Amino acid sequence: MWTVYKLVITESQNDVSKDVDKEGQWNEGFDASTENVPKKDIELVGVAEKSEENILNRPKWDNQLEFLMSCISTSVGLGNVWRFPFVTYQNGGGAFLIPYILVLLLIGKAMYYLETVLGQFSSSNCVKVWALSPAMKGTGYTQALGAGYVLSYYVSIIALCLYYLAMSFQSPLPWAICKSEWDNCVPSGESANMSSMQGDPVSSAELYFTRTVLRQSNGIDDGIGVPLWDLTLCLLASWIIIFFIVARGVKSSGKAAYFLALFPYVVLFILLIRAVTLPGAGNGILFLITPEWGKILEIRVWYAAVTQVFFSLSVCSGALIMFSSYNDFKQNVYRDSMIVTTLDTFTSLISGITIFGVLGNLAYELNYDDVSMVIGSGGTSLAFISYPDAIAKSPAVPQLFAVLFFLMMAVLGVGSGVALLSTINTVLLDAFPRIPTVYMSAMGCTVGFLIGLVYVTPGGQYILELVDYYGGTFMRLFAAIVETIGVIWIYGLENLCLDIEFMLGLKTSFYWRICWGIITPFMMIAVFYYALVNTEALMFGGTYQYPREAYIAGSALQYTGMALIPIFIIHALWKYRSNNFVETVKRAFSKKPTYGPRMPKLREEWKQFRRDAKYERELQRKNWFHHIALSLFGGYRSRNP
Repeated sequence: MWTVYKLVITESQNDVSKDVDKEGQWNEGFDASTENVPKKDIELVGVAEKSEENILNRPKWDNQLEFLMSCISTSVGLGNVWRFPFVTYQNGGGAFLIPYILVLLLIGKAMYYLETVLGQFSSSNCVKVWALSPAMKGTGYTQALGAGYVLSYYVSIIALCLYYLAMSFQSPLPWAICKSEWDNCVPSGESANMSSMQGDPVSSAELYFTRTVLRQSNGIDDGIGVPLWDLTLCLLASWIIIFFIVARGVKSSGKAAYFLALFPYVVLFILLIRAVTLPGAGNGILFLITPEWGKILEIRVWYAAVTQVFFSLSVCSGALIMFSSYNDFKQNVYRDSMIVTTLDTFTSLISGITIFGVLGNLAYELNYDDVSMVIGSGGTSLAFISYPDAIAKSPAVPQLFAVLFFLMMAVLGVGSGVALLSTINTVLLDAFPRIPTVYMSAMGCTVGFLIGLVYVTPGGQYILELVDYYGGTFMRLFAAIVETIGVIWIYGLENLCLDIEFMLGLKTSFYWRICWGIITPFMMIAVFYYALVNTEALMFGGTYQYPREAYIAGSALQYTGMALIPIFIIHALWKYRSNNFVETVKRAFSKKPTYGPRMPKLREEWKQFRRDAKYERELQRKNWFHHIALSLFGGYRSRNP
């Protein structure tokens, strides 16, 4: 039972009435005791009965394995099969693996663990979790907007997978043969005589993708064209599938997560075996694992590693905070985070070996000495050219391999798409709790489908790369930096570690403290600064320069999301304004009384735990610098829980 008071202050020009809890805290951060408010101005206005059922009306996973499977299906997705090989290919093959692994250890795992802890501890979405520092609330909206940007084009890739899946039942496979109007075409399903060709040979898989499937235009200077009817139907089917999975929230998505997480691995290992047995595959794999040491010193390679880790693990998209908010309070989220991040890396490497085995075979078939000469354009081409090319060379039942592969791709895409849409859904449902989940899901899918029509036009791939570049990378990195500052430097590293100790019974080691406190934020700031001062104009396929209007639109997408953070800081300073600026800042950035465990009993235990820890901490600390040193190196850990 909570007692609710009304605080009435009559000395100002306008009467102010605010609810205050039994500890004397304004629900907006006002502390009556520090303002010398006379007791006669605090009147009891009622008693609010708040049972655990009313407080904990948030849905829960039916079992904690559903959370693990959902995280796997979210993080292990198209980012591993489509984006990782492409980014590796762009950044010197094996040279990229070293910064990628280091970034994963120092940034990826740290951010993943941090976000799952925040969501589980507060049972809040990526916006409401910022009750820990209200002025930083814009970070949550930036993450949700970033999720929307990625989701808008992500489902169009699922649509391409469904299109190829439908075409995979044909014999022969349509991308395995050359059409008469295709010059210098090399059939993917067989070897060809290169000596008779006038120009550079091109595989039929590549020509099929660009000319038959995408009907890709030579640019968007004259517009993007109208949506293609067959791809539009595939896009509609993709959104319908996602709708049925998210229609009942975690009650339905949790059940689907088992299939979405496990099925792709069966197919991936089959394709791996097929890829490494192709002629010339060894050259491609050697290209992957042989580092070009000079590349490691290039900051752009580290920037690519950071953005790939963010994209692959889905950190700073709001999805991890959202999923973990449905956990039981004592769920071992540390163990789950380590499992998912390790599995994600393993999957990326397996996908890389598979795709580079195919690239090696493609170079062998085209008589190229260098694997890097195989594919000139990037984007989705590696997934929809190289893999289909390898499948076409299968000596036995290539249709079976094609069906399995594109079904796997669609499943991977749906898993991540469900997480991204659920992130946006959760933010909206928490803001408008009276709207049924099924209606909110239907509205989200409808809007997503209408926006997605842009990507199924002849110029759609140009727009996809534009949105991915401006909306899916730089903005999320900025949000990650602000998130780290808000949690570690404003809410407090030691406070976070105390929350983890209370929730999981684990004392945070030096590794996590030094990563969260110094290494992770400073690495991200350095990479962000590099990207800010060395931004190069986006070139599609490395050759096509977008019209000026496209760059302006891309920048607008990016800076709109980034601007939300300072806008909400200014709003919070205005909301918590007082005659004392220092006090205003303190109110705006200090945690609200509503932050913490949602269960009343746990909440009271946590408050007592924090009070005891604060008392013991005051006995040990000498000054502010001493406190920072103790927080980073775990000097407070000698205290008994």
